[in-house]
This record gives sequence, C-alpha cells and structure tokens, in this order.
Amino acid sequence: MSAPLHLVITTTMDVVVDDAEVTSLRAQDESGGFGILPGHTDFLTVLPASIIRWRSAGKPEQFAGVRAGLLSVNGGREIAIACRDAILGEDIHALEAQIAAFRRDQDDAGRRERVEQMRLHANAVREMIRLLRPGQGDVLPHPSGVGAEQGEPR
Repeated sequence: MSAPLHLVITTTMDVVVDDAEVTSLRAQDESGGFGILPGHTDFLTVLPASIIRWRSAGKPEQFAGVRAGLLSVNGGREIAIACRDAILGEDIHALEAQIAAFRRDQDDAGRRERVEQMRLHANAVREMIRLLRPGQGDVLPHPSGVGAEQGEPR
C-alpha cells in the first residue's frame, strides 16, 4: 500500500485538522462529489459550503463542515483545504444542518451584492446622462423611494 495522505484544513485564524494518516477523502465541488486516494494526481478545485469526509488508519470516519474554500492535492500525498470557516463534528446530520445555514448565508450575501451592483449601475447611468445633457435637469427622474437616503432630496 502507498503512503497515507497528509490532510491539512485551515481557516484564516486556525489549523483545524492536521492528520498525516489519512487513507481516503471525499469532498464535493460544483461538478459533484469526488474521492481522493494516495497517489492522486495534482488537483485544484473550489469547494462550496459542504462536508468533507475522511478516513484515517484505525479511526472511524471523520467529518468537517467547511464554508466555501479551496482544495488542492500536491504530489499525490498532500491535501490542503483553505476555507473561511470549518466545523469538526462526529454527527453528520448536525453538520448538514450547519452547512445548510452556511449556504443560506452565501445566497443572502449574493442577493445583497446583486442589489447593490444594480443600484450603483443605475446611479452611474443617471450621472452619465446628467453630464451628457447639461441644463436639462433630471432626464431620468429617480423613482420614489428607490435608493434615496433618508432626508435626501429627490
């Protein structure tokens, strides 16, 4: 049998897992689930909020829930996962609930970013029109209540 894998899971503030006796690992990216065994080719992928599973010699299967991260395999032996947040757990069902919350947070953040981007775009278009047509006042009046700050004239 080939040498075991060395798994390191890190967040911005901590090394969550450092296990040099990993015999197999399962994870998922946007294309689906995949497995890594010793001797795996070099690999790099982006992980969504998901659960990482691995087995170590003589230990039961272990789990970690990760909030979006990056997984790399180097030299067929080194697995590095850098993520925003990681939670170790023995109960996969509890971790799945936490991962669902991570995904909801990601979805909410994405929606807020899209709304802010649309607001900035609309303001930029209004400003360009105002500058291209001086003296004509508000060519595209601002809709009532959209993007206007409290106390700001419309």
